[in-house]
Amino acid sequence: MRPMDPVTIKVEGMTCAGCATAVRSAIENVPGVESAQVDLATGLATVAGDQPKTTSIIEAIMTRGYKAEAVEAVLDASGIRSQIEQTQLEHERLWRTRAIIGLSTWAPLELLHWIAASSGFDHGLLVPIIMWAGATLVLATAGWGFYKSAFAAARGGTTNMDTLISIGATTAYVYSVVVFVCHQLGLMHDEPLYFAESAGLLGLISLGHWLDSRAAAGASAAVRKLLHMQPDEAELVEADDQTRMVRTSMITPGQEVMVRPGGRVPVDGVILEGRSSIDESIITGESIPIDKEAGQEVIAGSTNTTGVLRIKSTVDGGSTTVARMARLVQQAQSSRANIQRLADKVSSVFVPAVLLIGLVTFLCWWLLGDDVPRGAVATVTVLIISCPCALGLATPMAVMVGAGEASLRGILVKSAQALEQAGSVNTVVFDKTGTLTIGSPEVTSVQPEPGHDAGEVLSLAASVENASEHPIGAAIVRAAREKGLEVAPVEDFQSVPGQGVSGLVNGRRVDVTRDPKATCKIIIDDVEAGLVTVADTPRPDSRRAVEELQRLGLDVFMLTGDRHDAAIHIAESIGLDRNNVIADATPESKLSTIKSFKGSVAMVGDGINDAAALASADLGIAMGSGTNIAIESAQLVIPGDQVTSIPQAVTLARMTLRTIKQNLFLAFVYNAAAIPVAALGLLGAHGPLIAAIAMACSDASVIGNALRLKSRLRKGRVDSV
Repeated sequence: MRPMDPVTIKVEGMTCAGCATAVRSAIENVPGVESAQVDLATGLATVAGDQPKTTSIIEAIMTRGYKAEAVEAVLDASGIRSQIEQTQLEHERLWRTRAIIGLSTWAPLELLHWIAASSGFDHGLLVPIIMWAGATLVLATAGWGFYKSAFAAARGGTTNMDTLISIGATTAYVYSVVVFVCHQLGLMHDEPLYFAESAGLLGLISLGHWLDSRAAAGASAAVRKLLHMQPDEAELVEADDQTRMVRTSMITPGQEVMVRPGGRVPVDGVILEGRSSIDESIITGESIPIDKEAGQEVIAGSTNTTGVLRIKSTVDGGSTTVARMARLVQQAQSSRANIQRLADKVSSVFVPAVLLIGLVTFLCWWLLGDDVPRGAVATVTVLIISCPCALGLATPMAVMVGAGEASLRGILVKSAQALEQAGSVNTVVFDKTGTLTIGSPEVTSVQPEPGHDAGEVLSLAASVENASEHPIGAAIVRAAREKGLEVAPVEDFQSVPGQGVSGLVNGRRVDVTRDPKATCKIIIDDVEAGLVTVADTPRPDSRRAVEELQRLGLDVFMLTGDRHDAAIHIAESIGLDRNNVIADATPESKLSTIKSFKGSVAMVGDGINDAAALASADLGIAMGSGTNIAIESAQLVIPGDQVTSIPQAVTLARMTLRTIKQNLFLAFVYNAAAIPVAALGLLGAHGPLIAAIAMACSDASVIGNALRLKSRLRKGRVDSV
């Protein structure tokens, strides 16, 4: 069976990380599904596999209590942005409403309870009935989402954090009803009621979820900022050269658009008319605008700073580079790191274990302490304080921040696993051509013989090479024109493959012979006039990138198919040890070389002619410029030519991985310390309420730590490891 294209499903009703986990679990159990990613921010699930039925996927989701429908069209940048904003707004509004209902009911109930207890008057049934009515209202409204999620998990044969919350709130409520009835029957007298506590804990937990949703919105701000770079409308050029404004999503390949000074380029395309400086910083991370003219590519989302441009679209409005980047960032933010899979496994057995601990707690208080009321309170406290919300938030929040902030630096992280791998690599292997070097030959020196001028030698060589299609010839012509030298017409042009070219220039016979080292000998009228050396040159920031990687403690190697002497020349110019150069490599030997390295290896290349090596490395990093970058060819993508993005990506990944580990530590320590305290009844009669506050504080510590990472990255402290 052939692998199908990914299917996108819109899921309604997800309100927390537990919901997303339940939906993903339901989808992955459908026959034919290989992987599923659920993005809580957009409410979209992306499913890949061997042709599973879309109807089966939808049915599996609906059995868990959620609404689902297939999304046929690929969303453009505007569509993705509106989807994110709409979903996040709905989540915030929902949890805010539940928190207000819960807390605004709980506060008066607590006050009423305190007044009734301190007044000394017998209020009969009035106060208990008011408290019962208030608690019932909260359970039926603010509690509905928790019950729905818990029932959905139960239908799938699993449990989740909402299971604990639902059982805890229900236990406090039912216990209070039983005590109230026993009071009226004379079977109990002084046992307290916990109606207010059941309402309060649902209100406090809803408040925590509201804060979570606001934090998630802040963490995904990078994606929204990226999507805002592509304008919603474009100035379309009609057949009669008149223009009109249309939705960017309506643009198709081949159509022409006009971009005014200060405007953003709406689609990827090629300049037909005009010259301008283009700011591509949001895409490539390059802060200096690039001068572009007719025939050159422009990228959607880049800013036209000066001239008027007429551009021919090469893609439709929904398939631009910026839209693809945004989808990749979303994909990374909704994926799971390997360390999160461990946390998920712990969570899957954690809830049943807590239920068992709660039962044992109650039995111990009942059988050993002969104190059923305190046992019930301790049991409810255990269930509430043990809720693994922080465990569920530990990794996703940090990944969301890390992947989003990386995208703003021109670094595309395609999955949480890639981010995790980038943070643990100990060896970086670079391809040479087009990665550490510019990738196209340039004239590096002109050495005239006595009696000849360097300008004359270069001008005559360029005049002959102008009729050639060889890359070395193109470099010579380009160098002459950059120096303002004449490139004269050539007559009697001849080209001998592998040897060189010759012709008549202004009546003079000019021969240009090439050797394997790209050194051209210029002969004028049978007399040697000089040498022109052409070579691929290092990128301006290659030396700095190598130095920064070495400072981070990484081993840096060059792996190239080029000649050994050419590779050594480049290595020495960028500060790379010649012993770390592997030259004359074939695609097959590149593959075996990557596999021979010990530890975690990152391979950096252009993603086109070294695809096998990229795929075999623990982390494949593809670099490239413009719209032709092979985004799908590696786990981490640098859509630009800044080699220093590599050490920056490693540092950012290390910071993210450290934050994940800190979050997991905080979550585990909290639960390890809180459960015994709750089971022993050390929190007293108000244990359930204190437990809800403690759980909210645990969530806040994890969220705060993730946002601290965002703050450090925003302040530019990416170099501090």
